[in-house]
Amino acid sequence: MRKSRSTNPNLQRLITELARLTHSSSQAVWRDLAERLAKPRRNRAEVNVSRIARYTKEGDTVAVPGKVLGAGRISHAVTVAALAFSESAVRKITAAGGRCISLEELMKGGAKGVKVME
Repeated sequence: MRKSRSTNPNLQRLITELARLTHSSSQAVWRDLAERLAKPRRNRAEVNVSRIARYTKEGDTVAVPGKVLGAGRISHAVTVAALAFSESAVRKITAAGGRCISLEELMKGGAKGVKVME
């Protein structure tokens, strides 16, 4: 049986860039994100805003190798990088003073992979 891969060229490019970043920096977080994004869609993370609120504090950065959903509340500002966001998740995160960015922006923004939660 042939191993299936994502046919989304943007996702394939992102996985390749994450793998390159792993080799150029010594941060394991980028390799882990690349491996999780390479898995089938049904195995990708779907994280609710309430879980982000529970495990973070003011000013944290969170990387989600999947989609952020809007269930729950958040009361502190965090930066969330994800593959996709629901509309309600974006509203709740920005209303709390946080930012919603793509994983590409996180990589290019100079994040060192330190103190980035997965």
